[in-house]
Amino acid sequence: MRSLLLWCAQNPWLSAHVPRWSFARRAVKRFLPGEELESALHEASSLKAQGVGALFTRLGENVTDLAEAAAVVEHYETVLTSVASAEVDGEISVKPTQLGLDIDAEAAFVNLQRLARAAEKARSFLWIDMEGSAYTDPTIDLYMRLRRGHERTGVCLQAYLHRTAADVVRLLPLKPSIRLVKGAYAEPPDRAFSAKRDVDSNYLALAAMMLPEVKHHRLRLVMGTHDVELVGRIARFAEALGLERSRLEVNMLYGIRTGELVKLAAEGYVVKDLIAYGDAWYAWYLRRLAERPANVLFVARQLFG
Repeated sequence: MRSLLLWCAQNPWLSAHVPRWSFARRAVKRFLPGEELESALHEASSLKAQGVGALFTRLGENVTDLAEAAAVVEHYETVLTSVASAEVDGEISVKPTQLGLDIDAEAAFVNLQRLARAAEKARSFLWIDMEGSAYTDPTIDLYMRLRRGHERTGVCLQAYLHRTAADVVRLLPLKPSIRLVKGAYAEPPDRAFSAKRDVDSNYLALAAMMLPEVKHHRLRLVMGTHDVELVGRIARFAEALGLERSRLEVNMLYGIRTGELVKLAAEGYVVKDLIAYGDAWYAWYLRRLAERPANVLFVARQLFG
């Protein structure tokens, strides 16, 4: 099921046609409050009352001209201003290919600098999202350059890649911020673990590797996962190290296990819901289903139950 969903996510014909189908637009509403920023802000305000913050991301990737990338930057500057005005505990997450990485890496870096300055001004935070493994090295290179001048920046790393432990070690001298996710792209076996148990084991090992750095305030770790059992295992490692619960952060996707996220907030974790919006949702949505194929059954029940 996962392989089929990831194949569909990369299929050009499906990408062009499925978003027009009304049943597909209904199905995606589980993970997407709407296509406009206002919908995302409304949901963030509702979550705030439950102790849940927000991480905003506008869907889209692989822009084909720098004018489009500049428009993305301007949009996120508006997001940061709107979040501050709404008094929402919000941060932003952007893909490097949204900022022109495929066209000009230096232009993408300049765009990241601009967003980092905007995040600092808004007392918010800029996350650099991670895409397929072909982009891992250039994305980490961008972050290392950016982090040297901007503390309020972080990067997403993927636990299913074999290389990620080495990437963590490479980043440690910068006192980085790392959002650790499992990974949602189709990758060959020489680059990534395919079995869930192997991905989970690597995730746990990576988190355990980083917790001592968290304790000594040399790293900000965010666990980007819906796997509350895994979060609990990591929390027990943290407790053994003497880390307070308030030093542990968890992000989940909007529409998935929200009740568990609220529960974690009540237990003292710092939590945020990743709220995606925009009209470029097709590939993103298929990757979300592929992360947890059980979601397919949930969507089917919503549509036909």
